Amino acid sequence: METTNGIKSWAPDDRPREKLNSKGPGALSDSELLAILLGSGNRQESAVSLARRILASVENDLVSLGRIDLNALKKFKGMGDVKSLTLIAALELGRRRRSTEARELPVIGHSKGAYEHFLPHIGDLAHEEFWVMNLTRRNHVISVHKVSEGGISYTAVDPKKVFGIALENKSSSIIVAHNHPSGNTQPSDEDLKLTRRLVNAGKNLELPVLDHLIVTSTGYYSFADEGTLEQA
Repeated sequence: METTNGIKSWAPDDRPREKLNSKGPGALSDSELLAILLGSGNRQESAVSLARRILASVENDLVSLGRIDLNALKKFKGMGDVKSLTLIAALELGRRRRSTEARELPVIGHSKGAYEHFLPHIGDLAHEEFWVMNLTRRNHVISVHKVSEGGISYTAVDPKKVFGIALENKSSSIIVAHNHPSGNTQPSDEDLKLTRRLVNAGKNLELPVLDHLIVTSTGYYSFADEGTLEQA
């Protein structure tokens, strides 16, 4: 039920659905797009107002919205299971679309391409994960695999597992990556030590580590680009 100040009392061009129909999705604000997913608000506010409050709770950051869970959504008046699960499903579809786009990159020729490939997997996570990308001699992506999962600032990595996955996938070379949920792209001392161990192990196995990326939702650090891969 909308109040007298709800969406139904607005001018047609200001209503999210009508605006989407007449002007296209690019004309809508984040809160208007979110309101369409919600469908309705509550007795005190419209769907747009509710959407604005939800976005404000994550400082209007869509990356943070992508991490929101069911219990957090249900704390908002008017957000029951159906609306909350609908929103979570929509956010997951967005992540999968990004993952599909990454899979369409058949060859990794630079660090940005590797970053775009890893981003859908670990860019939005609130905890650290370590992944390995397996490549052919011509840098075609064979597969990407999660190696380990940890806490908000650390994940343990066993080089034997990294290269075990690479050998199982008949890789000619690998690129490894882990995320920093803090958003800080700079490597820690532990990151430097791990990179050194992986590079040395790769040389012994004749399975080179081409790069190690530190991934965040807004950018990345490439050991290869920064000239620190061999120096780590």
